[in-house]
Amino acid sequence: MWSGLRAVSFDLDDTLWAVGPVLLRAESALTGWLAERYPRLVALHEPEAARERRVAVTREFPDRAHDLTFVRTESLRQMAAEAGYGPGVAEEAFAVFHAARNAVEPYHDVPEALSRLASRFPLFALSNGNADVRRTPLAAHFQLGISPAEAGVAKPDPGIFEHLFRRTGLQPAEVLHVGDDPVTDVAGGRGAGCRTVWVNRRGVAWPAAHARADAEVSDLNQLVALLAHGGP
Repeated sequence: MWSGLRAVSFDLDDTLWAVGPVLLRAESALTGWLAERYPRLVALHEPEAARERRVAVTREFPDRAHDLTFVRTESLRQMAAEAGYGPGVAEEAFAVFHAARNAVEPYHDVPEALSRLASRFPLFALSNGNADVRRTPLAAHFQLGISPAEAGVAKPDPGIFEHLFRRTGLQPAEVLHVGDDPVTDVAGGRGAGCRTVWVNRRGVAWPAAHARADAEVSDLNQLVALLAHGGP
């Protein structure tokens, strides 16, 4: 099954770390920072209001809805203007959020498993989120991270995978894509011609409406074992 495999691409959020706690910490860090420096903005940045603003921005700029960095920064810019602050506040505020967004805590199996995999394959990050793998504790294991902002589309659109192929010179059949989402990762990877592995950490049932991944694992240690006799 794994003959000819030359590289592995990974989703990030909920594949290599739990994203929920990360986002909560990042939002808290941003809110605290705004309260100290731009207090008039805090009332506009209540969680529900901020979410609604981000949804409104995706509708206002549908061609950039895949770029979560743009969506959040533009939302902050609009709210800052309404609170009477200049446009530079948005970039400052996003930098605070993004620093906390990248302060991730990998699942316990991830660092060692990535180290073992990286000794055999080049590893790439392919995420719909706006974490930057180069700024996370896992940076040393990855040769490249590709975001929707760079590719111009998000998973499951095959264009983001095709962007990876262009950047690396790899053929689709040479790449294994690993992720937790049956649609964005498994269907998306398959649609681009990759082999796929579903990371099912919670032990949920596979959605019957979708074709299964080539393999299923509950953690990355199982992925290492799965690939033990494949690839170079």
